[in-house]
Amino acid sequence: MLNKTNARSIAHQAICLIVLNKQSLSDDIFPVDSEDLSYAKSLTFGSIRFYHHLNDVITPLLKRPLEKKNLDIHCLLILGAYQLIHSDTPIHAAINETVNVSELIGKPWAKGFVNAILREIDRDRENIENTKHYSHPSWLIKKLKQDYPKNFKEILIENNKRAPMTIRVHPSIQRDDYQQQLQEINVISLPSNIAPQALILNDAVGVTKLPGFENGSCYVQDTSAQLAAQLISPKKGELILDACSAPGGKTTHLAELCSEASIIALDRDKQRLSKVQENLNRFKNQNVTIQQGDARDQEWWDGKLFDKILLDAPCSGTGVIRRHPDIKLLKKPKDISQITQTQSLILENLWGLLKPGGQLLYATCSILKDENVHQISQFMDRFKDAKNEKLTLPWGEGDIGRQQLPQKEYDGFYYAKLKKD
Repeated sequence: MLNKTNARSIAHQAICLIVLNKQSLSDDIFPVDSEDLSYAKSLTFGSIRFYHHLNDVITPLLKRPLEKKNLDIHCLLILGAYQLIHSDTPIHAAINETVNVSELIGKPWAKGFVNAILREIDRDRENIENTKHYSHPSWLIKKLKQDYPKNFKEILIENNKRAPMTIRVHPSIQRDDYQQQLQEINVISLPSNIAPQALILNDAVGVTKLPGFENGSCYVQDTSAQLAAQLISPKKGELILDACSAPGGKTTHLAELCSEASIIALDRDKQRLSKVQENLNRFKNQNVTIQQGDARDQEWWDGKLFDKILLDAPCSGTGVIRRHPDIKLLKKPKDISQITQTQSLILENLWGLLKPGGQLLYATCSILKDENVHQISQFMDRFKDAKNEKLTLPWGEGDIGRQQLPQKEYDGFYYAKLKKD
C-alpha cells in the first residue's frame, strides 16, 4: 500500500513533467494504480497553483542556481514549500517526508540541501504569509490590469481558489428529485438560479458516487458552460453544428434539449472525438453525427447550410485557471496572438456555412478581451451581415456579448450571439 511519502514522490514526478517538460496537468501524468492518488493530486494542484509565489520564495535562498540536471530538486523544493506555506500539513511531515523523496529519486546527496532550505522557509513563514503575492506570471497580471483595472485583484485572488464541482442533471429527471438523491448519500448541493439543470456540490466527489451516472443521469459541467445549449435553444428540424465539440459536454446538452434537432459534432482530433462518442453512448443520444474535420476549412462539409452554429472556440483558458492552474506556467503572450488568429479564421470560415437568418453562438472560457469582445467587434466590422444579438442573462456583463469573470459558482466565460442578416 502506498504511503504519503509515495504520494509525494508521485506529486513530485507530476510537478517535474509540468514545469520541466511543459506537459499539461491532466490525469495522464498520474499513475492509474496508485492507492493514494487523491493526496498526490492535491499536492500537485496546490504546488502548481502557487508555483510563482513559491518560486519567488525559494530563489533568493539558493546560493547559486541549480544545474539543469538538478532542476528536479527545485521542483522538490516547490513541493515542500507548498506544504509549509499553503497547506495544513504538519511541519515535521512537510519537511521530513519531502526530504526523503530525494532518496526515492536517486539523489540522496540533496537531502541535507532540501532540509536546510525548507527549514529556512519555515523559520520565515510568518513573514512570507504576510507578504501579498498573486502567484501569476507578470505578463498575465499586466494583461488583466489592462483589461480590468478596477477588479483585476479579485480575479487573481479567485484564480487561486478551488472551483466547485457542478453537475448538469438530465432533463428527464427533476432537479429537486436528484438533489434529494444526492442528499441521501450525504452529498449536499445547491441549485443554480441561471442554469435550470445545474446543481453546485458543496464538496467534490468521484463520479461513480453520483446516482445513475453510468446511465446518463448527469454530466459534470460548470454552470457557465451550461448556458451554451440554453442560448442555442435547439428546435425540432434544425440542423445545428457544434464546432470544436470535444469532449462533448455541450453536444450532449444540445441533443438532450431537443431530440428532434440534427446535430453535427465536429472536431479535428480523432482521439478527442472518441470521448464525444463515449458521452453520446452514456446518454444514449440518437440525433448526433460525429464528424472529424478542421473548423478552419470546409473539406469535411457536405454543403448543407446550418440553422445554428455553436463555436466553442479554442482559447487561452484564462477563465478556468482555478481548474487548470498549469495555464499560468504553460501559456505565454505569443500564444494569445496565435489563439486570436485561429479564432478569427474559424469564425470567418464557419460564417459561410450559416443560413441567412441563422445564428452563431461564440463561446470561450477566457476572460481576455482580445479573445472575446475585441474579437467579435472586429469580426462585425469585417462582416456587415453579422448583427449582435443582445443577451439578456442574469450573468456576466457587456453589450457585445456577455463576459463573466471567475466567481465562486461560475467559471470565467464569454458568450456572443451573432445573427446573419
